[in-house]
Amino acid sequence: MQLSCIYITILRLLLNKPDTFGAFASSLCLVHCLLTPLIFVSHSCSIGGCEAAPFWWKSLDVLFLILAFIAIYNSAKSSSNSYVKNGLWMGWVALLMFIVNENLGFIALPAILIHVSSLSLAGLHIYNMNYCQCKNDNCCLKE
Repeated sequence: MQLSCIYITILRLLLNKPDTFGAFASSLCLVHCLLTPLIFVSHSCSIGGCEAAPFWWKSLDVLFLILAFIAIYNSAKSSSNSYVKNGLWMGWVALLMFIVNENLGFIALPAILIHVSSLSLAGLHIYNMNYCQCKNDNCCLKE
């Protein structure tokens, strides 16, 4: 399969099934956060230094935030539950703040906060997918 076909498939999934994609991306984000310490302690230190993660690995944080934003934006358009919409946006803002804080080191916070916010986004996407979808065009007009 060509790389452009993969991008088109991902884009279609992101736009047509944002909750499925959002839950998947949030879960991948959680796996990324959980595996980071293990990978770099075992690999980087054995090569000769534990100073920092490579740029490409740190840039995954930004990629996950962008994908989460797009998924939440599209999920919120089709959700019939304003609490879930607000929860998705609050979860994204929390994840953004925790990741920025983790990278810049403003306040010493436990890393589990990133895990909890990522897991809550995945859970909200799954809940929204199963219980809060509009069945017709009129349901989303009510707030």
